[in-house]
Amino acid sequence: MALARVVSFAGVDAEHMARLKEQVSGEPPEGLDAKSLLVLHEPESEEALAVVIFEDEEAYRRGNEILDSMPASDTPGNRTSVRKYEVAVHREL
Repeated sequence: MALARVVSFAGVDAEHMARLKEQVSGEPPEGLDAKSLLVLHEPESEEALAVVIFEDEEAYRRGNEILDSMPASDTPGNRTSVRKYEVAVHREL
């Protein structure tokens, strides 16, 4: 069963998003075995959500450790929550 790591951020301005787009276009962190990444941004409130989907529990566990250990300067704004969800539906249209 696929799992999603959903992280919410506050204080995410256009400059943060531009830096994030540059980072994402490069290689993922070593050992991160994620299947997909989706980042949503609401410029007016400067809030963002990052959804990282993993194939299974082991990939989620490793990915969560890697992402939690990233320096705060590598994240888009201030992390306000991290939640784990089962992926009920995931489809590219």
